[in-house]
Amino acid sequence: MAQRPKVFVTRVLPDAGLQLIEEMCDADVWRDALPPPADVLRQKIADREGLVALLTDKIDDALLGQAPKLKVISNFAVGFNNIDVPACTERGVCVGNTPGVLTDATADMAFCLLIAAARRVVEGHQYTLAGKWKTWEPLGHLGQDLMGRTLGIVGMGRIGYALAKRCRGGWDMRILYSDVFSNEKSEMTIGARRVDLDTLLKESDFLSLHADLNDKTRGMIGAAQLQKMKKTAVLINTARGPLIDQKALAAALRDGTIFAAGLDVTDPEPPDKDDPLLRLPNVILAPHIASATVRTRDNMAMICAQNLLAGLRGDKLPAWVNPEVAGKRRK
Repeated sequence: MAQRPKVFVTRVLPDAGLQLIEEMCDADVWRDALPPPADVLRQKIADREGLVALLTDKIDDALLGQAPKLKVISNFAVGFNNIDVPACTERGVCVGNTPGVLTDATADMAFCLLIAAARRVVEGHQYTLAGKWKTWEPLGHLGQDLMGRTLGIVGMGRIGYALAKRCRGGWDMRILYSDVFSNEKSEMTIGARRVDLDTLLKESDFLSLHADLNDKTRGMIGAAQLQKMKKTAVLINTARGPLIDQKALAAALRDGTIFAAGLDVTDPEPPDKDDPLLRLPNVILAPHIASATVRTRDNMAMICAQNLLAGLRGDKLPAWVNPEVAGKRRK
């Protein structure tokens, strides 16, 4: 019997993918709740051919240098900011991710945060639990209306479009978007209009971030941008925490520069215990759960396993981040 390839899995995945990995590979699975420390990760992959990583695992060139047998890294995420992809390509290591399958779940979460923040649902829930609800209050817990308002999308990709479609069809919202590329589908089907970021900030009642994280987008929403938004505006982020300057956001929420925010991502994750956002009533902080539905996570695990196994066999990865490595991949 041929020897099964050795792989390291940095966290317990849904059975839909993990069982396949364990069946086909000699798999060492990290079963602690927290990610493996950097020194442990380095030791674990020293003789491994495959690695299943999460966004919490930093894969840089120095680490890659300690894994001479590594052929493939399969990231259990759409994003791959945790991986030095050019370094992987230079060393002949394939990188895979899990795109596409979490579009609807993430769009649903973005809208969940939007309506919850706009209507102060969590604030009202905490008010009730604290025993403060004594009677119906004509001026109590007033939020923002949704029907016919303006939704601004930063990054009109799959998820941005899915959210815009929900808001246009269900709440008759006007759709604006800012992106380096035009999205003709959104313009044709839901009447979206592409504008510059300043216009988007000034005209949006709800602003939802769906941009990639890179050098140009890091900190793209800071104090100057928040000052341009409406005082009644709600800011939503289900993309990446570093898109927002969190100190500036906390100040804007505290001072009434904007009405509320709903965040599924922060910088860092989790936020520091003394982060002022944790003490503000007009922000909802979810623990990065936009893709956390049973079907979505199962599908992610399957793609993750398929990427890993394809990379180990020398086949084309189903979701290949760096296909340019094909001609020099490790044997």
